[in-house]
Amino acid sequence: MMMSPIANNTMRVKKMNQELVRQTLKANKKATKAAVAKSTGLSLGTCGSILNELLAAGEVLELETEESNGGRPAKVYQYSMDFAFIACIIIKAGLNKHSIEFTVANLAGEVVEKGREEYMPLDFTAIDQITGRLVAHYPKIQAIGFGVPGAVNQGIMNISDIEELIDVEIEALIREKYGVEVILENDMNLTVYGFYHKQEYEEEKSVAVATFIEGCFPGSGMMVNGHIHRGNSNFAGEISFLPYGMSRAEQFQRLHDRNTFHSTAAHAVSSLIAVMNPEMIALTGSLVQPADIALIRQECLKDIPEMHMPQLTLLKHPEEDYMHGLICMTLESLSYSYQLVEKRI
Repeated sequence: MMMSPIANNTMRVKKMNQELVRQTLKANKKATKAAVAKSTGLSLGTCGSILNELLAAGEVLELETEESNGGRPAKVYQYSMDFAFIACIIIKAGLNKHSIEFTVANLAGEVVEKGREEYMPLDFTAIDQITGRLVAHYPKIQAIGFGVPGAVNQGIMNISDIEELIDVEIEALIREKYGVEVILENDMNLTVYGFYHKQEYEEEKSVAVATFIEGCFPGSGMMVNGHIHRGNSNFAGEISFLPYGMSRAEQFQRLHDRNTFHSTAAHAVSSLIAVMNPEMIALTGSLVQPADIALIRQECLKDIPEMHMPQLTLLKHPEEDYMHGLICMTLESLSYSYQLVEKRI
């Protein structure tokens, strides 16, 4: 039986108000009903009803009452960060073996468990098995994020160094089987996303991360004015497809030759500068050595005017930024999924 337009609107408003209260408690760690009302702009009565519902569901905890000046002590509420978990699964391509790294985290992004397994070959069966184990062990998992080495379009990798996973509907298959929110995102997008958020910029900036890994073609992730730039078909950042004036085989060979690495890498970096005009570009990957940063900068200056050169830096621990980005995006997917449900009511 379909709900009437009035009932739909009432339900939508209620859900939106609930989300306002959730986000306020998450941001403030703990708060009284009056503080929640002031922050959200909702009435005390509305906040009280929502807090009671969340309290009954176990989503909110009631702490010791706050002291008052003569009046009735105010109850203090805290969001339960362990009310739900997320699973973050990173799929990595290797020369001899591929690997899967996983992290289970609570709603505050705090790590509950992490691990790593190696595979050769690595196909969807391996992904399904590790996902199934995590969901069985942590039934409160509500969202799963996958980081993958390749171009992603509509939840499918159409370019990847792991051929067994090309054109596999990973996102849809996992969502249907386990009934949770699922995202599938390119590894470089997640790395630049994590790197960007760690900078804690006070205003929106444009930055990029370019990676040069032994045995692989280069790739990049771009944040333009504070947002990931994916392009029309999520192909943005695939810098190995730039017009280098040579075959891909020759490009690969030149990147793996120390005599030609700097000029070839600088071609990609200069292209990012000319297209993005970023604040910073972080370089990473096993082919990049600390001394290479200055040499690549010198090569870029042959084409890029000094006044437009961004800061070039070495990203020493990209795996930390990668997982941080995946955790942030997976947590955000819970709220985003909620908003989509609201729009469909």
